Amino acid sequence: MLDVTKSAKANVMPCLTYRDAPAAVEFLCKAFGFEKKMVVPGDNNAIAHAELTLGNAMVMLGSIKDTDYGRLVKPPRDAGISTQTIYIVVPDADAHFARAKAAGAEIVLDLVTQGYGGRDYTCRDPEGHVWTFGTYDPWKP
Repeated sequence: MLDVTKSAKANVMPCLTYRDAPAAVEFLCKAFGFEKKMVVPGDNNAIAHAELTLGNAMVMLGSIKDTDYGRLVKPPRDAGISTQTIYIVVPDADAHFARAKAAGAEIVLDLVTQGYGGRDYTCRDPEGHVWTFGTYDPWKP
C-alpha cells in the first residue's frame, strides 16, 4: 500500500464537468482570475481536458462525456444540487469578490469576516458549481 504521508508531495485538484466547457474556461479565467495551463480540444467544440491555475491552486475540467466515468458525474445544474464545494485561498477577498461580481458570478453568500479568521464569499459559476474564495489559509499557523 502506498503511504502518502511519506511522499514528497500529495496534491488534490477538483475535477469538474461542464455542458459548455469552452464557455466555462473563459468564465473561470475572467471572473475568478484562473490562467489556462493546458486546454486539450475535443470533438464538436468540446474540451477533452483543461487545467486552470490560480496561484498554486489548480482545477481540472472537461466537457460532459457519455463514458463510464462521465456517467458518474454531472454538472450541478443538471443534478439539481451541488454535493461539494471548492475553497480557494486568495490574498484579497474584497478585490476578488468585486472581480467575480463584475463578471457575472452568482453571489450566494456575501463577503463576511469569519469568527475563526479570514474573509470570504461564496458564489456559483454558470453551471452551478459552488466556489468560496477567502483569505483563511488553514496551512498557516
